[in-house]
Amino acid sequence: MSTTKKAILVVSFGTSFPDTCKKTIDVIEQRIGEHFSDYKIYRAWTSKMIMAKLLARDNIKINNVTEAMEQMIADGITEVIVQPTHVINGIENDLMKEDALAFKNHFKRITFGDPLLTTQQDHVEIVNAICQEFSDLPSDCALILMGHGTSHYANDVYAALDYRFKDLGHDNIHLATVEGYPTLENVIRLVKEQGAKKVILTPFMIVAGDHARNDMSGEDEDSWKNQFQAAGYEVECCLKGLGEYPAVQNMLIRHVTEVC
Repeated sequence: MSTTKKAILVVSFGTSFPDTCKKTIDVIEQRIGEHFSDYKIYRAWTSKMIMAKLLARDNIKINNVTEAMEQMIADGITEVIVQPTHVINGIENDLMKEDALAFKNHFKRITFGDPLLTTQQDHVEIVNAICQEFSDLPSDCALILMGHGTSHYANDVYAALDYRFKDLGHDNIHLATVEGYPTLENVIRLVKEQGAKKVILTPFMIVAGDHARNDMSGEDEDSWKNQFQAAGYEVECCLKGLGEYPAVQNMLIRHVTEVC
């Protein structure tokens, strides 16, 4: 009789908004669990701030990566696949790997699935998913995807994807970031050149959380919505995280399959 006990640790940045969590992180974990029924599913989040907020506000304790690894050891797990829901191979993903590998001597095997956007296939699939979701975009309407952005070199993914949309003929789809390049200023200039009358804003993040509610669609005058309105555009906000897209869920399932 085999003594192997296998688990998948799904690692997310996290969110303090329960409604988007139910539609994104919860569904991703559930679908991975259904697809890999011989594995036990565990959760870990990487945002200390969000985990502290949930504990203080709702008395909900979410494990960080270290705590999840300790829990799996206590549960007798011997083989672990760590699957991040992170969009890019950035700082959060690097730190997550460090934390998990600190326990490598406690398991027969620890393997890592790729973050959402790692290979060229991933890039093609995410572009297709966005274009399918917004397939009826009028020619005088621009779609603006709000990425997080980072000082990490992995930020290059955002500019590469923006170029790919244009290369495939989607001149009215633009990707901008909150904390990296391309910036909102870059995109506002492109939208003006395009001659659009209306813009649709949507998060290019797994959850429609704090950035989507505040930086993108909030009432502060520097929110993306208000900056576009001030520039004379009709603005619509679509608060749907990438984690809600079945195509994105399928991509993460494929990433687990590739390391099984």
